[in-house]
Amino acid sequence: MKNIIVILGTRPEAIKLAPVILELRKSANYNITVLNTEQQKELSNQTLQFFGIKADISLDVMAPNQSLSDLQARMLTKLNSIFDESIYDAVIVQGDTMSVFCGALAAFYHKVPVFHVEAGLRSFDLFEPFPEEALRQMTSRICRFHFAPTQKAKQNLLQENIQETDILVTGNTVIDALNCIPQSVQKQALHNLAAKKININDKLVLVTVHRRENHGNRLDNILAALTNLVQKFPEHTFVIPVHPNPNVRGKVVDGLKKFANVILTEPLDYPELVCLMKNAKLILTDSGGIQEEAPTFGTPVLVMRYETERQEGVDAGFTKLVGADTDKIIKQTTVVLSQDKNKTRILDIVNPYGDGHAAKKIAEIFEKVLP
Repeated sequence: MKNIIVILGTRPEAIKLAPVILELRKSANYNITVLNTEQQKELSNQTLQFFGIKADISLDVMAPNQSLSDLQARMLTKLNSIFDESIYDAVIVQGDTMSVFCGALAAFYHKVPVFHVEAGLRSFDLFEPFPEEALRQMTSRICRFHFAPTQKAKQNLLQENIQETDILVTGNTVIDALNCIPQSVQKQALHNLAAKKININDKLVLVTVHRRENHGNRLDNILAALTNLVQKFPEHTFVIPVHPNPNVRGKVVDGLKKFANVILTEPLDYPELVCLMKNAKLILTDSGGIQEEAPTFGTPVLVMRYETERQEGVDAGFTKLVGADTDKIIKQTTVVLSQDKNKTRILDIVNPYGDGHAAKKIAEIFEKVLP
């Protein structure tokens, strides 16, 4: 039996690795260990629980106000101890967080092959997003196999001289995760949202903002745009799950709590967030995963970033980049909210990020290389 350790630490990683974990656990050939660095402690554990997964190892790496350097040092030291204590045949990481980079680096130092899910995403600007663009580029240099979600991601890897035989285009596992939500859970999500006074209708706007590069003046610009919009469209309800990061939380709450058509909530459960994405008239976000998920529902997305590593959605017409530009956010949001919801849906284009079978394709590779 082969020992495989899956390293994750944030909610997006938990969402996107859950289908892979569940698929690999169908085989008697593998012993799967799930390690949660707990880079996002509550959000990641909550999400794993939804999929019926419990972390076997938890690192509790976060400390108040720690720098990226402190986080990296703390995480790498703890991961090194894990690899010293146990022997693994493979490591799986996903995406571009500090947990990904440190997990891959610790494995590399112990000469354990790294399998990178969602490999090859690039913005080609090391500070957009920061520090994720640098982390994923560095991670690619030390991986054995690269599971690219799209052909574009594969081409990015080939341009960086990654061998084509080491790259497999799988689609994005986030689409697999969407398909894991049973009807009963979807109904419960609607009930939970109603209890939070979030009623599903045709005039819902979902807003999420958290990225490190949007802290400071950029967040001020975004909040200025939202302040304008919530007053310009009082008949619309703006739902904002407030990120726990204190650099975001205080400003968002102080800036928007006074408006009657703004609902500020704690971070939502994954099924609740999916329910809002599915039913929203418009999504304003700086998230990466939402850019991939929303096309499944035909929901238009305005990306509050200046660069995106998910260009496929832009090319297909699902998303538009508006950065943290106050005027552009107001202008593009006005275009959508001034129309009826049924005229703004994008339902005649297939989601460019996957078909829901990525985890099976990944498992097939493990059957070949780790029989």
